[in-house]
Amino acid sequence: MQKVFQIGPRSFALDQAKAEQVFMGKRVINGYETMTFNLLPLKYQWAYDLYRTMKANHWDAEEHAMARDVAHWRDVRVVSDAERDIVRLGVGYFAAAEAFDGYAVRYATRELVTAPELKLVLGRHTHEENVHTDSLVHMTGGLGLNPHTCEARFRAACAAGRPAPQLSEQISPDFHRGLDLTLHENKQLFAKTIFLFSQCVEGTKFFGLHALVLSLYAQGKFPAVGQIFRNTLRDEAQHIEFFRNLFLELIKENGELWTEAFREELRGLMATAIAEEKRFVRDGLGADAVAAAGLRLDDLLTYLDTVGDRRLEGCNLASLSAGGGAKAQNPLPWLDELLGLAAAADGGSHDYQKTASLNQSSDDDL
Repeated sequence: MQKVFQIGPRSFALDQAKAEQVFMGKRVINGYETMTFNLLPLKYQWAYDLYRTMKANHWDAEEHAMARDVAHWRDVRVVSDAERDIVRLGVGYFAAAEAFDGYAVRYATRELVTAPELKLVLGRHTHEENVHTDSLVHMTGGLGLNPHTCEARFRAACAAGRPAPQLSEQISPDFHRGLDLTLHENKQLFAKTIFLFSQCVEGTKFFGLHALVLSLYAQGKFPAVGQIFRNTLRDEAQHIEFFRNLFLELIKENGELWTEAFREELRGLMATAIAEEKRFVRDGLGADAVAAAGLRLDDLLTYLDTVGDRRLEGCNLASLSAGGGAKAQNPLPWLDELLGLAAAADGGSHDYQKTASLNQSSDDDL
């Protein structure tokens, strides 16, 4: 007996008994595995939908001509030295990004999850990181910048705002693709690692710097650099959203992990992440750089509080202000759209999508 499964406009007739066996055996971890890429039937529809959104959002740095950015860079009447330094810091972030990207976490996660639709998204994630790396060549080549000098400037800012070991260094070396996920402690390590990597590190780190670059972009300065940052950060928002959903599915399937002590441990990680980012803004970037971008330091610090609270609430955790303090109100709502936070929340399309991608309805390229 056959059963028809619908994915978008396409219909697939599968053997019902075998399809139901595969569906029931799918899990985030410790699920049914085959030697083939047995995508159907989908259990985690959200993952496939996210993959389709990521594919439709494809972009290349070369789409953004650098002519106006070069003109701005050379014209002392248009931009100040402080604004140029913000761009150097931003380019330096791209140059050093590999050190903060967490390739090991992403690759290990792809090996550890068992549902093919989850692996599909992680494969697309890797492609997008390659696009981000390639955009560094476009920006430095266009502006005539030395990427090593920019990276040194960025690392100096990081060092100035780093009085203690960074949270990213707490990602356990025990997390690897050979991890035995039949053990309770390793399941909890898996959950903790994907939360730490996606919601705390990727979800908050260097948001202060991103805000400065995007503030210049919002003022019409360095439009290509700003758009490249915007595209990159919207991609990252999708990556963060994938791991958020993965985390929630993992907890739903392994409810024994969700103890009060574990929840408080995760909240503590987020509190540390926000404290680290605030130190980076105050001591690494500094009030003068924040002002040069047209922002107020207090507003930017408060904005980081709202980011941390939203990351926690999105994972069914109490916000940092839930202990009795007044919840911070977002002082920079326009920044949500530019950072991709609004897009991740509504799952909508983005204005940099290619027309060809938006019009396609075939899944043949799978």
